[in-house]
Amino acid sequence: MKTKLVSYTLETLPALTDDQAKNIENLAAKPDQDIDFNEIPDMTDEQLRRAVRGRFYRPVKCQITARVDADVLDWLKSQGKGYQSRINAILRREMLASLKS
Repeated sequence: MKTKLVSYTLETLPALTDDQAKNIENLAAKPDQDIDFNEIPDMTDEQLRRAVRGRFYRPVKCQITARVDADVLDWLKSQGKGYQSRINAILRREMLASLKS
């Protein structure tokens, strides 16, 4: 039996049924200590070792105009395609280092 892959975007998600909306509303109103987690299996050490934080996180991109030194831009471009992504990666690395200190 073949299974059909279905994918949605925020624009194509089907509307919630009244029962689904009410269930979500009831869960949101419930305090955390009243939620029963017994049916959720514990993660094994192997699963925790292979876990990846933020795997599906996609930050919002903002278009900017920035002036950089010509030699810096030449160096970035000399590394191959994706120099703008490299700029972003370098800035993110510095941002995270700054946040740690």
